[in-house]
Amino acid sequence: MRRQQKFSIILAGLLMVGVSLFIGCSKPAPEQTGIRTYPYTITTTIGMVNDIVKQVAGDKAVVKNIIGEGIDPHLYKPTRNDIVALQKGDVVFYSGLMLEGKMADALVKVATSGKPVYAVTERIDESFLLSPEDFAGHFDPHVWMDVQGWIRAVDAIAVALSEFDPANDSIYAQNAAEYRATLVELDDYIDKSVETVPNESRVLITAHDAFNYFGRAYGIEVKGIQGISTESEAGLKKINELVDFIVDRKVKAVFVETSVSSKNVTALVEGAAKRGMEVKIGGVLFSDAMGAPGTYEGTYMGMLDHNATTITRGLGGDAPKKGMHGKLSGTLQH
Repeated sequence: MRRQQKFSIILAGLLMVGVSLFIGCSKPAPEQTGIRTYPYTITTTIGMVNDIVKQVAGDKAVVKNIIGEGIDPHLYKPTRNDIVALQKGDVVFYSGLMLEGKMADALVKVATSGKPVYAVTERIDESFLLSPEDFAGHFDPHVWMDVQGWIRAVDAIAVALSEFDPANDSIYAQNAAEYRATLVELDDYIDKSVETVPNESRVLITAHDAFNYFGRAYGIEVKGIQGISTESEAGLKKINELVDFIVDRKVKAVFVETSVSSKNVTALVEGAAKRGMEVKIGGVLFSDAMGAPGTYEGTYMGMLDHNATTITRGLGGDAPKKGMHGKLSGTLQH
């Protein structure tokens, strides 16, 4: 379902603060240009931020990530090595909107030390953000589920890096523009794929509420067993309510997530079976973490391609088994 409204991309200048240089032994031989040493080090918190930072920074930086494959950032507590990684990065990027809640103290300490620390969602206009009733007055942090939202994050990164390293601002702008074009193509693929799902089947039920931006953007009703944060608990009442919903709406498939336990989704399947209705696991989705490093699914493009293809096929729509460009491995099974 084509969006009825396009939000304007908000680009605001980000304040450049002092930089401390760190050259690791595994880095390529440094290239000296004025006072900046290349490649400099960028530290990121989650894979979805890491991947788009790499796209914009190009060969000007080495980008290191903290929270890896299959790990839930809502619950993640930084280790001593993580703190060191944050301190050694010349620049730090994180998602924001309380996604990395347990890392907040560490991020604040690094920022107050004078290091540039940026939330990639900080400059997204509030009119774009969702405000769920059950998230204590905060915005839904899962912005990357709408490709248009993550395009805004790409632009914010380009602005931040241009402020940090103005000598290469044209490179960052060009890298962002080229990557933005591929994301527009991805957005169009998702839109057209979901359009093939019958209207009555456009219901997405997952382990937790990570897909609301996806639902709003591409015209799917979304239900999560747990809330926005996986710190919330799913009680028996919530599961029973969803079983009633599944039976009433004749929902034929539910989905599990790589970074969240599948036990609650399994409970839905079993509950529906007791009511005489067969419900299948439609597939495994990436929600708060991407796939394995070095794989297509380990990129933001691959993550969303996989999700859109799996959801479309699981709900009875028509999408190529191997995704937008035939790159999906098809190895992620429940």
